[in-house]
Amino acid sequence: MSQMGELVADYGEHLLLVQGRSEATVKGYVSDLCSFATLYTSVDEFTLANLRSWLADAVAEGKARSTLARRAAAARGFSTWLVRGGYIPNDVAARLVVPAANRHLPTVLSVAQAKSLMDVDGDAGDVEPERVCHGLSGDEQKARDQRVRNHAILELLYATGIRVSELTGANVGDVDLRARTLKVTGKGNKQRVVPFGAKARKALDKWQSEVRPRMAKSGEQALFVGVRGARIDPRQVRRIVEQAGREVDVEGLGPHDLRHTAATHVLDGGADLRMVQELLGHSSLQTTQIYTHVSTQRLKDAFTQAHPRA
Repeated sequence: MSQMGELVADYGEHLLLVQGRSEATVKGYVSDLCSFATLYTSVDEFTLANLRSWLADAVAEGKARSTLARRAAAARGFSTWLVRGGYIPNDVAARLVVPAANRHLPTVLSVAQAKSLMDVDGDAGDVEPERVCHGLSGDEQKARDQRVRNHAILELLYATGIRVSELTGANVGDVDLRARTLKVTGKGNKQRVVPFGAKARKALDKWQSEVRPRMAKSGEQALFVGVRGARIDPRQVRRIVEQAGREVDVEGLGPHDLRHTAATHVLDGGADLRMVQELLGHSSLQTTQIYTHVSTQRLKDAFTQAHPRA
């Protein structure tokens, strides 16, 4: 368990045994803080900027305002406890407020933009013929390997619409290349199997067969690993997606935008809402229904641009 995870567990015991808070309240607060601890593992990362980013992610995911308020309350209480325990010098969450709910529709790439994004590093495995005999330098090999990995990550996120936490939590044994499926563990520890297409299969096959054996530490089970050979961090995946977005002139792109894009494109292709709900792992169909609004808006935009009497 990380340093932050251990502190959250200790804080949960404090709430229950010292403050006498109800089990339901403690469970909610600890659950919220654990979601922060999965992103920021050190107490040094418990900063106002990171807390605001954490809450902003919740807004982008469409969390209810009550959930946002509970998260902010949990963070403020935890911050005060950390100060009293001498873990941090200042009560950084004292000024934390609940961000306004985002009423805008999700960011969705066009099909052309998505194709351009998938083409980023898409030829990473190709080596110029004249270099085959001489081989690549150590730095060149590392850069190539990371491009192959990044391409597989982009393809899988777009192909499946999975959450970044589901991607980083996936193990090698969860992939079935022949069936083109991936088993993921979503919110509430619920497992589901999601399909992916031929392009993602090709990218995953190259990563698993050619590159991962060089990058992964011995015995590491994670599907995707970082430069040190251990399970890749969600923050690194976000940086990979953001950098790929910049290369195709899409600023501020994140993994959740690829999730929105995948869902919308599947709906645009004729899939029904229940199928998209299953694909995304939504417990409620109401959560999935936002994508019908996105698709309708895209239809209206296309009509306005194309119809002579629009």
